[in-house]
Amino acid sequence: MRWLSKLTAAAIGAGAVAGSIAAATPSAAAPQSAKAATSTVRCTSHHQELANKLSSDISKALESRKSLASLSFYDRPTGTKCTSDASKKYDAASTAKTIILGALLYQNDGTLTGTEDALARKMIIDSDNDSATTLWKQLSDLKDPAKPKPVRIQEFLDKAGMKETVLDQEGTWGLTQITAGDQAKLLRIFSGDDDSVLGGKSRAYALDLMHQVQSSQRWGATAGAPLDSVIHVKNGWMQRSQNPDVEPFDRGDWKVNSMAALTGNGYDSGLAVLTENNRVPKGHPANEGWGEGIETIEAVSRAIYRDVYPDADGYHPSRPNLLNTKSAAAG
Repeated sequence: MRWLSKLTAAAIGAGAVAGSIAAATPSAAAPQSAKAATSTVRCTSHHQELANKLSSDISKALESRKSLASLSFYDRPTGTKCTSDASKKYDAASTAKTIILGALLYQNDGTLTGTEDALARKMIIDSDNDSATTLWKQLSDLKDPAKPKPVRIQEFLDKAGMKETVLDQEGTWGLTQITAGDQAKLLRIFSGDDDSVLGGKSRAYALDLMHQVQSSQRWGATAGAPLDSVIHVKNGWMQRSQNPDVEPFDRGDWKVNSMAALTGNGYDSGLAVLTENNRVPKGHPANEGWGEGIETIEAVSRAIYRDVYPDADGYHPSRPNLLNTKSAAAG
């Protein structure tokens, strides 16, 4: 059953949810923190029972997690929106690549050169960091080549109304500060029909690349998504170093983010979940923090899709090899 109408809802409801990542070098596991406080989950919908259920189930999915998490979800057909701490800023890691892609398409009106197309494909489908760095520099002021200032990316953010996003001014794109609210706004732009920021050609291109993301990187905000939907995803992850110039809270912490849009067959939704404080007990492999972040995101994702699409068979994404330190370092 999908939530098709107010009448249906009432009947059911008893009469009535960079440059390369310089700071992402693997390090010793940090001490495990106490259970994180969960911010209030707020949901609205054309169907009040659905909004109430989402608020409750998302809260339950987060209450046992140690991760700090923020989220923003929308479903256009049901008029549903859910947020929790959606304006809190997080290190972007490779979710910044969706912003770079949007800026590239915006600045070129959707017409890319062969080289730009190849770089964009590697950046999104394979999460290639070198490709992201090349495009970041292309969209930057290079008066100081060591610190490319992303002026043309900022132009895109301004046009898109992504006012909470703060680009790293020294060229370390993975340390760009993003919010769940702004990333969900970007998903709305990619999946919508409004030409005011990106034209139809650009939007289709962005969604196509996110649909082709390699199987080992399709975890996160896709978990539980209806199997008959078309899934578009981009994830980001990195472990901050133990260097003295890193803020004490961030030292050794895993930053794990995921954003996904569902289209096709009447689906039209987007979910962005950002996490930090993904720590592991002393003596455990540090990469367990990566897994902690993934589990937090997928707990939220499954709760949302189970409530909004209760009759759908859910997608079970494969997990990355958490023992592969090379792939775990940053993405």
